[in-house]
Amino acid sequence: MEGVRPGGGPPAGGPGSGSGSGSFPSLFPPGLHGIYGECRRLYPDQPNPLQVTAILKYWLGGPDPLDYVSMYRNLGNPALNVPEHWHYVSFGLSDLYGDNRVHEFTGTDGPSGFGFELTFRLKRETGESAPPTWPAELMQGLARYVFQSENTFCSGDHVSWHSPLDNSESRIQHMLLTEDPQMQPVQTPFGVVTFLQIVGVCTEELHAAQQWNGQGILELLRTVPVAGGPWLITDMRRGETIFEIDPHLQQERVDKGIETDGSNLSGVSAKCAWDDLSRPPEDDEDSRSICIGTQPRRLSGKDTEQIRETLRRGLEINSKPVLPPINAQRQNGLNHDRAPSRKDSLESESSAAIIPHELIRTRQLESVHLKFNQESGALIPLCLRGRLLHGRHFTYKSITGDTAITFVSTGVEGAFATEEHPYAAHGPWLQILLTEEFVERMLEDLEDLNSPEEFKLPKEYSWPEKKLKVSILPDSVFDNPLH
Repeated sequence: MEGVRPGGGPPAGGPGSGSGSGSFPSLFPPGLHGIYGECRRLYPDQPNPLQVTAILKYWLGGPDPLDYVSMYRNLGNPALNVPEHWHYVSFGLSDLYGDNRVHEFTGTDGPSGFGFELTFRLKRETGESAPPTWPAELMQGLARYVFQSENTFCSGDHVSWHSPLDNSESRIQHMLLTEDPQMQPVQTPFGVVTFLQIVGVCTEELHAAQQWNGQGILELLRTVPVAGGPWLITDMRRGETIFEIDPHLQQERVDKGIETDGSNLSGVSAKCAWDDLSRPPEDDEDSRSICIGTQPRRLSGKDTEQIRETLRRGLEINSKPVLPPINAQRQNGLNHDRAPSRKDSLESESSAAIIPHELIRTRQLESVHLKFNQESGALIPLCLRGRLLHGRHFTYKSITGDTAITFVSTGVEGAFATEEHPYAAHGPWLQILLTEEFVERMLEDLEDLNSPEEFKLPKEYSWPEKKLKVSILPDSVFDNPLH
């Protein structure tokens, strides 16, 4: 439950009680004070902005992780063709209190809490005297995902939301993330806070970011004033994509970028599963498993880090209502063995099982069956064309369990899947090595995945001589564990 407070800032010694770098009352959270000082730098004439506040704070059992979302009126910059807009700033993803009530305090040198706060810039409509409050709920939704999954965001990440951000009929249904153009990183008593801005985008722009990269699409949005301009302001009434506004952008920038650079999307959180078709059900584990050496071969350092980053963070939220559960053992994201950097969340119980180590046997498989929901399946051409044909890898990490599927090309060194044994499993982590010749063939056979609206589910693709089968299945198959 949230409320809008006109006074801006917490009661009993709120932001109005202190200023910038000066002293503050003991009841005024120091972490909040640092962020508020940056807001005061930008908006010295708005010391008490409207705020959406969580009535029951998260650390008292409330559902909303953000204590406050401040809403400022920004006059824009006519010289840069930046329109007037509402500027929203979150308080709560970073450590506001320093007393372990939400985030574990780990010192001043590293990130404060998750290390960032969210911002959002919404174009002000003519005659609009007060900022809409729906962006605050949008920010709370993203914050809930971060707290529940311990996955942090970075500039260039994308979020597929699959619904108009303001619950209207708008084409703006997804988000990219980038550095806020005005807000500077803040050093607080509890660590450093950066500011990531949410940028609303259309479905076609999201797909382009997936096929190429988020930063490239953000740069294109900056060049089109009605689509964001230099400060990337979201206009929920925008009815055209940047490719409809300027058709040359698709061919001359995006298509060329994909061909030259490939995709920098190394993986997604997905609804996926895999079966070992080479295992007769009556066989026991030993007869179905072949241990490749005494310890799996290690991926090269760069590939390992990319795969680990994919497994621990994911680069996509597949749908608004489906969020990774909080691990019961680590409710506050704490790792008691060391400083709990959110980038160390790989070691959580929920993901450690899919990382190679000598206690899990690596099995070579003769035949495999891959299963994806429609959205995940639609990304297979991206995986093949944008990643494997460029000598890279791509990982699907299940949002409902530990399962992971990594496609690797022959250019990825050190994978435990090889050309001789292209299917290999390490616990619930499956690796599939595809040669360039087979990738080209699969792209031809999977061409209809580029137009998913034209086929009915379930859909099956099979390459018998390769002993590989791929099924595109309804979401219900993955939502119901009994299926």
